[in-house]
Amino acid sequence: MFASVAGFFTGLSLIIAIGAQNAYVLRLGLMRHHVFAVVLFCAVSDAVLIIAGVAGLGALIQQLPLLLEIFRYAGAAYLIWFGIGAVRRAINPKTLEAQGEALPLIKTLGTMAALTWLNPHVYLDTVILLGSIGNQFVPNQWWFALGGAAASFVWFFSLGYGAKLLSRFMSSVRFWQVLDMAIAVVMFTIAGTLLFSSL
Repeated sequence: MFASVAGFFTGLSLIIAIGAQNAYVLRLGLMRHHVFAVVLFCAVSDAVLIIAGVAGLGALIQQLPLLLEIFRYAGAAYLIWFGIGAVRRAINPKTLEAQGEALPLIKTLGTMAALTWLNPHVYLDTVILLGSIGNQFVPNQWWFALGGAAASFVWFFSLGYGAKLLSRFMSSVRFWQVLDMAIAVVMFTIAGTLLFSSL
């Protein structure tokens, strides 16, 4: 039982930081577009990564530094491209209806997949760090993994559906400008971190 509680709070502490993935989930939650599919995708992805880490993938990744380098540059390029899109939306704000235009589900999930799986910090934090911590709880390491996975489900569903509490601001063009500029700053900051600091 203690292992699952430890896994829950350790996992929660790693995912609540504002990052590219969370920023995109928040935006989709505000627009109420594909919320269930997106938060489920994020939560399941995290659960898979946590389980893989506890199963030993973290140790394998540490032996393949080239893999993390590939993810570093591919992820940074995608974040820069995504950030430029957010800046363009902020400079040329549209009406509420236009802001609310939804991408097809497959494109939305494709973007979410890139923001999730191309981020090398996902592998460092979720796979390697959580995996190594979880394996300190042997023979209860799977309870730790279950707690970490539960934290992901709680966080992403709360973020996606909790965003509607801010829906009263959606009619304001200024709100969308500020949100998109904040998203752009997050994307560019993470991209810069990936490019100019050692992992």
